[in-house]
Amino acid sequence: MAINLKELSKKPVPLSPGHRACAGCGSIIAIKLVLMAAEEPVVCTCATGCMEVVTTIYPYTAWRVPFMHNAFENSAATMSGIETAYRALRKQGRIDREIRFIAFGGDGGTYDIGLQALSGAMERGHDFLYVCYNNEAYMNTGIQRSGSTPMCAATSTSPVGKESIGKRQYAKDLTKIMVAHGIPYAAQASPHRWMDLMEKVRKALRIRGPKFINVISSCHRGWRVPMHTSLDVCKTAVETCHWPLFEVEDGAWRLNYKPKRKAPITEWFGTQKRFAHLTKPENAKVVEEIQAGVDRRWSELLHLCGEEGG
Repeated sequence: MAINLKELSKKPVPLSPGHRACAGCGSIIAIKLVLMAAEEPVVCTCATGCMEVVTTIYPYTAWRVPFMHNAFENSAATMSGIETAYRALRKQGRIDREIRFIAFGGDGGTYDIGLQALSGAMERGHDFLYVCYNNEAYMNTGIQRSGSTPMCAATSTSPVGKESIGKRQYAKDLTKIMVAHGIPYAAQASPHRWMDLMEKVRKALRIRGPKFINVISSCHRGWRVPMHTSLDVCKTAVETCHWPLFEVEDGAWRLNYKPKRKAPITEWFGTQKRFAHLTKPENAKVVEEIQAGVDRRWSELLHLCGEEGG
């Protein structure tokens, strides 16, 4: 299962340079790592969003694998049809090689608009991996809040002002929702721990049935961070336990990383201007509430994974 760096260095990169993603984009890094991890030929779909726009502006494409662009809401549904056709063709003897299938979608097209299609594909048991590149808002269309946007984050539709402190709701826990479907594999990952991400992808692609990996993916425009800190801010999300790394295989929960020092959530807030308003003294109570929520969810995860508290 371990990644062989020597072999990896010889592998052609399935996503070409020259795309139009922002420098330091966490999502493009995540997708490149996912594709590099695949050992068999892959077919990919990608929902309309940042990654589709920057990689496939006509007449060019950065994808060096078979690729299908689909609507915002149906990456999982499109891949369901492709995977079903593949199984039929194999049964007929018209395809004689192993092919793996990976559907990509941002958090807007996964948590919200595409949730119905994703849930249906998971429930039906289609054999593909769904990867959510999670930059925590609708970045492609103007940085609007999504079901993945953290509480109190400033977005264009949850602005900060006299009457608002940003988004008022906690983010939806989509990874747990996917686990509740009874699928054989689900996980959370971060591009800054690239080997962990790639090993999870390889494990998922070896398992038959529906799989889901949720990858936190920094966005310098939406998170308002310098481009060169892209992976650093993902690391801080993990160190504060805002974004814990774990996997659930056949119902068994496993923690993949436990910080030696669980950093306070204020350290993550301090890396991004979308949370700048939370440094004001009048918002101290709100920060305490958010920290309590992080602590509660972390304790629940430790319990599910059979880990000691901390």
